Amino acid sequence: MVVLVVTAVRPGLRGELSRWMIEPHAGLFVGNLTARIRDRLWAKVEKEVRDGSAVMLYTARTEQGFSMKAMGDRRRIPADFEGLTLISMRPEAGASPAP
Repeated sequence: MVVLVVTAVRPGLRGELSRWMIEPHAGLFVGNLTARIRDRLWAKVEKEVRDGSAVMLYTARTEQGFSMKAMGDRRRIPADFEGLTLISMRPEAGASPAP
């Protein structure tokens, strides 16, 4: 199972992704792909994401049962913590630090 979320990408990229996966919600793609197809689609996303962002989650043999790839300008950043993928939050632009 592969879940791919894209934000602020060109419609042509979304069309390309919809050839291989279903799009139940705008920018959310779900499918059951081989590792080869998954990696080729991710390479296409990396090449064409430009100012947008993308996050892909896919089934893997890990403690969590999935792995994650992300790229683009996003506030949530995946971080590896002793083999587990956790999400760290980048401060909002213009936000003052907490006292």
